[in-house]
Amino acid sequence: MNHSWEKLSPSDGHYFFGYYDRNPWNAENTLHLALKVGQCERLPQAGETAEVGVLEAATQTFHRFATTRAWCHQQGSMTLWLKHRPGHFVFNDWDVKERRLVARICSLEQGVVGVYERPVYALSPDGRWGASLSFERIPRRGYSYADATLDTAPPDLDGDGVFLLDMLSGASRLLVSYRQMFAIHPAAYTMEGMHSWLNHLIFNCDSSKLLFLLRHCAEPRKAIPWPWWTHMYTVGLGGEDLACPLPHFYWNGMISHQIWGRHPHEVLIDANWRGEGHEYVVFDDRVLPLRAERVSRGMGSMGHLVFSPDGKTMLADTYPVEGRQRVALVDCASGEWRELGSFRHEQPASYPVDVRCDLHPRWSTDGSRVTVDSIDDGKRGVYSLK
Repeated sequence: MNHSWEKLSPSDGHYFFGYYDRNPWNAENTLHLALKVGQCERLPQAGETAEVGVLEAATQTFHRFATTRAWCHQQGSMTLWLKHRPGHFVFNDWDVKERRLVARICSLEQGVVGVYERPVYALSPDGRWGASLSFERIPRRGYSYADATLDTAPPDLDGDGVFLLDMLSGASRLLVSYRQMFAIHPAAYTMEGMHSWLNHLIFNCDSSKLLFLLRHCAEPRKAIPWPWWTHMYTVGLGGEDLACPLPHFYWNGMISHQIWGRHPHEVLIDANWRGEGHEYVVFDDRVLPLRAERVSRGMGSMGHLVFSPDGKTMLADTYPVEGRQRVALVDCASGEWRELGSFRHEQPASYPVDVRCDLHPRWSTDGSRVTVDSIDDGKRGVYSLK
């Protein structure tokens, strides 16, 4: 690991935040959301809990506020700061009495102080909206929750899909139904007899649109339900302009990740369309057929990408190559990148794939700090670079 990185988390357990498409820092960049878990060798079991809290950057200490039964190694429990309530954040949990998933509201002063009736997947940059889905339909158990038993029944075409949650009132509504998605699917006949699910909901930069993935597979109960097929959709928050700008035919094993870009219609992907290693590519979701532009060559291996808040640079990481994971800073104007760090990744091959520890690089709101999750010293921990 590069010496300029500092470990924010203690060494008394495994700590991590989760995904790369969100900000773990409070407005002052003094507190970093995190989970503390007792093991990183297997998938969580029903009833297994994680501690929910914050890492204090100045002292590398963890402050615990709650526990949750809704967590996974890849995306944690979707802990997210509430913009309209300073000093508050949300996290997903399993309501034992109601036997369903919810999102709890946690105060830094009082602990858990409220609840949203649906689990939260993502929050809009303006803080007004949340996005939700049925986690129990996700067959990849590294991206769902053990207590939410896998539901392999056909989806409720008119009652299930992508939900929009008003973070001020708590009210939710169905934004896009499965029936609407299937109606514009590029090859709906390929889904006959398949298990379908939704994943990776992300708001764009001006909080006007969502992108999400519709996936299907033949054997959802396999440990890794591969092969699966991926179709990326976008939609306005009023339900308008539903489209499928990135169907599976573009993915086909050659795209690894997707995220919104620097303007409200730009999408950033990691693609290996030329078969010469992964490259960093953008396109406008309104223009069909897709017109791609390359921002930069990649680092060979697939990974996660995210633009800086000012759009001038991006972070890019890699999956493990020869026991190392790398993270780089890409200059968007020149396309050149420089390595920020190389982390040891020595996870036994016997571990389930979805228990792996990805770096998942994340910006602070002001672009002054970067954090990653890593097992560089043998324990899963949160590392920071100023």
